[in-house]
Amino acid sequence: MTRVLSSWRRLGLRMRLTLLYGGLFFLAGSVLLWFTQLLTARALNQRFVVAVASKVTGAPSVNGGAVLGGKLPDSDVLAQRVRTNVEQGAADALSDVLRSSVIVMILVGAVAVVLGYLVADRALRPLDRVTETAQRLSESTLHERIGLRGPQDEIKRLADTFDAMLDRLHRVFDAQRRFIANASHELRTPLAVNRTVLEVSLEEPAASEDLKALARALLGTNARYERLIEGLLMLAQSEQEPTARKPVDLRQVVRTAMEQIDLQPRRRKVVVHEDLSPAVAHGDPLFLERCLVNLLENAIKYNVRDGEVWVRLREEEAGVSVTVENTGPLVPPYEVDDLFEPFRRLGGDRVRSARGSGLGLSIVRAIAVAHGGEVEALARPEGGLAVTVRLPSDPGSSYRR
Repeated sequence: MTRVLSSWRRLGLRMRLTLLYGGLFFLAGSVLLWFTQLLTARALNQRFVVAVASKVTGAPSVNGGAVLGGKLPDSDVLAQRVRTNVEQGAADALSDVLRSSVIVMILVGAVAVVLGYLVADRALRPLDRVTETAQRLSESTLHERIGLRGPQDEIKRLADTFDAMLDRLHRVFDAQRRFIANASHELRTPLAVNRTVLEVSLEEPAASEDLKALARALLGTNARYERLIEGLLMLAQSEQEPTARKPVDLRQVVRTAMEQIDLQPRRRKVVVHEDLSPAVAHGDPLFLERCLVNLLENAIKYNVRDGEVWVRLREEEAGVSVTVENTGPLVPPYEVDDLFEPFRRLGGDRVRSARGSGLGLSIVRAIAVAHGGEVEALARPEGGLAVTVRLPSDPGSSYRR
C-alpha cells in the first residue's frame, strides 16, 4: 500500500487527474452496466419467459388432441421444456448484451481517458504559466507579470495574488538597492575623511611621537572598519542575482585572483599548486573573481609555516568545480558549516577582527548561490580545509549533481 501511494504521489497532477477521471468513469459505467443488466434480466423474466410459458400451458394439445405415439402429450412437460428453452435463450441474449456492453464501455472509457487528459491539460495550462513565470523570474526580471486573463475563478485569483506578490518583491529589491548605494556613500565617506586626516597628521613635522603613535593606531582601526564595511557591502551585493551573465574562463579568473594575493603572509611562505583544466561558467566575472580571491586569501591566511595550497579546476557533467585545499590547523568537522556564517571564525571566535572581518566564506557562499551553484567544505584529517565551489555551465540554470 505504501509503495502504491508513493508511486501515485510521484505522478504529475495532470496524470493523476486523468487517472482519476478514467477511474470514476469506469466505476460509474460498471455500476450503470450492472443495474442495466439486472433490470433487463428482470424484464425478460417477467414479460417474456413467464408470458411464453403461460401461453404454452394454456394452449390446445398438439394435432388437435390426436394421439402421438399412443399417448397424449403432457402439457406440463411441454411447458417446462419451452420455459427452459426460453430461459436459456434469454440468458444467452443477456450474455451477448453484457459482452457487447463491456466492449463498448472499454472503448468509450479509452476515449473518456483521452478527453480527460485534454480537459486536465486545458484546466492546468494557466498553472503552467504561473510555474514558468516563477521559474523565469530573478531579481533582474521582477518586472515581469503573469497577467492571466479570464473569468474570476480560483486560478485567476492565484495568478493575481502571485502578481501582487511580485509587486511587493520588486519594491523591496528596489529599496534594498537604494539602501546599499546610500550606505556605500554614507559609510565610506567619513572613514575616508578620517584616513586622510590621520595620514596628514603623520606627515606633520611638529607632531610629537605620542601623537604619531596614536594616529597610527587609529589608522589601523580605521582600516579594519573599512575592510568590515567593504565586506558587508560585498556580502549584500553578492546575495543579489547577477543582472548580466556571460561566459567566463575560470582559468583566467583563478590566475587573476592569484596575482592579487600575497603568497608570503607575515613572512611565512606558502606554496600554491595549480591543476587547472579548461572550464567555462556563466556569470559576473567580477563577482566570480572576488569569490576566488576570498577562497585563496582564506586558504593562505589560515595556514601553517611553509604550508601548501592546492587549487584544482575541473569541468563536470553538470557544470564546473573549483577546489581550494590548504594545510592548516585542525578544524573540527562540526564547526565547518559555522565558518560560512557571517563573523564566525574557527573556535567560535568573533573578536579577533585583526585577522579579518569574518565575511570571506560568507561572501563565497553568497556568490555561488546567486550564480545557481553550491559550496561544500570538508575538514582535512591532517589539518586545514578543502572548499569546493560548483557552478552551472549553462546560463540561468542551477547546479545539480
